[in-house]
Amino acid sequence: MPSYQAPIRDMRFVMDEMLDYPAHYARLPGGDEASPDVVGAILEEGARFARDVLLPINQSGDEEGCLLEGGEVKAPNGFKEAYQQYVEGGWPSLAADPEHGGQGLPPSLAMLLSEMICATNLAWGMYPGLSHGAADALRHHGTDEQKATYLTKLVEGVWTGTMCLTEPHCGTDLGLINTRAVPVDNNAYAITGSKIYISAGEHNLAENIVHLVLAKLPDAPKGSKGISLFVVPKLLPDARGNSGERNAVTCGSLENKMGIHGNATCVMNFDGATGYLVGSPNQGLACMFTMMNAARLGVGVQGLGLTEASFQNSLSYARDRLQMRSLSGKQAPDKAADPIIVHPDVRRMLLTQKAFAEGGRMLVLYTAQMLDVVEHGESGQERERADTLLGLLTPIVKAFLTEVGFESTNEGVQVYGGHGFIKEWGMEQLVRDARITRIYEGTNGIQALDLLGRKVLMSQGESLKVFTKEIHQFCKAEAENPALKEFIEPLAKLNAEWGELTMGVGMKAMQDREEVGAASMDYLMYSGYVALAYLFARAAKQASASLDGDDKAFYAAKLNTARFYYQRLLPRTKAHAQMIQAGAASLMAISSEDFGLGFEI
Repeated sequence: MPSYQAPIRDMRFVMDEMLDYPAHYARLPGGDEASPDVVGAILEEGARFARDVLLPINQSGDEEGCLLEGGEVKAPNGFKEAYQQYVEGGWPSLAADPEHGGQGLPPSLAMLLSEMICATNLAWGMYPGLSHGAADALRHHGTDEQKATYLTKLVEGVWTGTMCLTEPHCGTDLGLINTRAVPVDNNAYAITGSKIYISAGEHNLAENIVHLVLAKLPDAPKGSKGISLFVVPKLLPDARGNSGERNAVTCGSLENKMGIHGNATCVMNFDGATGYLVGSPNQGLACMFTMMNAARLGVGVQGLGLTEASFQNSLSYARDRLQMRSLSGKQAPDKAADPIIVHPDVRRMLLTQKAFAEGGRMLVLYTAQMLDVVEHGESGQERERADTLLGLLTPIVKAFLTEVGFESTNEGVQVYGGHGFIKEWGMEQLVRDARITRIYEGTNGIQALDLLGRKVLMSQGESLKVFTKEIHQFCKAEAENPALKEFIEPLAKLNAEWGELTMGVGMKAMQDREEVGAASMDYLMYSGYVALAYLFARAAKQASASLDGDDKAFYAAKLNTARFYYQRLLPRTKAHAQMIQAGAASLMAISSEDFGLGFEI
């Protein structure tokens, strides 16, 4: 079974030393509650819960899967008990509004807990994973009555939430949905239709499940402009707000999946189920985006957690596994062969995972600061800037961290060699679980289109300039720092090139909109590599200034990891830049009919 120790030392380095979280929290209303001691206690207890409660049921949950009987889903053994401990520990309420029973701590703290959960048991983590987003959607768009009915239960974790978007005939193109909402008495609607791929749509962990469902009213305009959002509980609340009679919503089947077997991915059937409109009619997509954006950040954290899990276990195996001798001579003369960690190619794989784990953590915590400010910042100008950066970085967090997360878990299997391909070691499960992260909550191709087309080009590049200006100012301030020359010079060049590539795509797109789609995925990956380069440069600055302290080995390793990233991973931007500049011509030259020349379909 894989092992895991929460990387608290690295988390505290990023939070306390690099991003100055103590000062960040002090500026937030109520941030004084997040004192260093409180944060430390939360991290330590979260690490214990993830390691001692969730990790032991991860492999067994994968092997058992979920069981559907009579419309009821039973999660794997131990999942319900773990959820009860999660609720009793107050974890669901960590960053929720005190008005609804939350602890009122900054959202960034919940992101750290989420990383630990994803690293130890991704399938289990998906049961409470969407509850926070459901609560946010209702908090921002629900009526006072809806807030009173649902928010406290969701915050406490007594009820869980889902997001019901996709239907059998349509995935990302939500304008094609067929689910209908017909008005009935007392402001209620009868919801009828089927939704697929609904994570945690039915389970036995919590007493009730609150579905947020996209549907169309009888007089709705066509397409995405005619979508409304409805809250549809599994059990209808009674007069006191407690779970009452069963609603007409059932799980028709469970998907037979490649991974995340311990989570119930459901086909949900709504047969005239009672639902209530959330927000204004035909504005459902805008309301749902509150939940979708939170979910996309959460999926990025899943990529990070799986990267860390893969790295830790690869490292442990590489230190113990004996295979051949080092090219430079015996490194372990008292043993029959050397540990494989001495071999350069194994080190390449380990350092790739290590760099993506540490770089991903920096990106998540940097983005989490923006989330804190958007939620709790004192000035409108501060909140607006943070919101711009949050919008820009969300698709990068989601797509880039899941792309490199899948790469990292594959490298983990490779470090183990044949043993990695064998089920008992647990490494192949990480690959299977990681694969879905590139697909759900908007495929990575959709995230790339959102980044380039919507966030960057539709703002005339202004959103990107907020971030590139910050990088430019950092490079300018550190230009004469000899300890950072190896980082600052390439970073400054890439930062300038980022703007040039953006302008080039924008100019081409004025003549041919296909240029946006042709460039988007490479543009997103380029953006992710440059964003991590900026954060590694900041980490290198902090580490180089701390080399004379008590933890010299940690800071030296941080510098060497930054050097590896710059020398062995950052050059990938050259290929992405070349592909961005190649344009759409070669992609669109072959007709759809000619794709299959040479064989019959």
